[in-house]
Amino acid sequence: MENLYITDICKIYSQKIVVNNQLILEDFESTDISTFLKTAFKTLNYQYPKYYKMDNLSKLAVLASEPILSKQNTNNIALVFMNKSASLDTDLKHQQSIQNKDEYFPSPAVFVYTLPNICMGEVSIKHKLQTENAFFLSESFDAKLMFNYAEYLMKHKNVDKVLCGWIDVLQSEYQAIMYLVEKQGKVPHTINELDNITL
Repeated sequence: MENLYITDICKIYSQKIVVNNQLILEDFESTDISTFLKTAFKTLNYQYPKYYKMDNLSKLAVLASEPILSKQNTNNIALVFMNKSASLDTDLKHQQSIQNKDEYFPSPAVFVYTLPNICMGEVSIKHKLQTENAFFLSESFDAKLMFNYAEYLMKHKNVDKVLCGWIDVLQSEYQAIMYLVEKQGKVPHTINELDNITL
């Protein structure tokens, strides 16, 4: 079997964006996740007008994938994401819009994001990806599952690379860890390395 490697890593947490162990943005002025996600996208000069209409989970997924996918020369990249909150952050907003019978007004713009895998669709649309994708739910990052699924996709589904990630948002709490798996590199794609990434 051919060895696989982890080549790029992006982490977003505590108002910071770290790419391959280099701090590329730190924003202590944004007081909430929505402001941070908008400010970070603008500050890094990323271009995608639709970004500002997305829910926070999709914004986080696009923001975390951008430093990795923007430099790829292929669109044959599969996506494998995981989180613990599914789309609960958006579900709560949708619930608020329908629970008041006197002011009942469910918003289609909110409702469309009440599935967690929609964030994968947003990443795919932006980068013209038409390959395999899967979204898993787990209480914490499951390195073994992510390792096995990425290995399977690379070896049996004829994809060039796999973008994997833990991408979770619930109200004021958020965290993203994205990494690319491919056939060449220096850091071996192993369960131990994946556990190290998420520490």
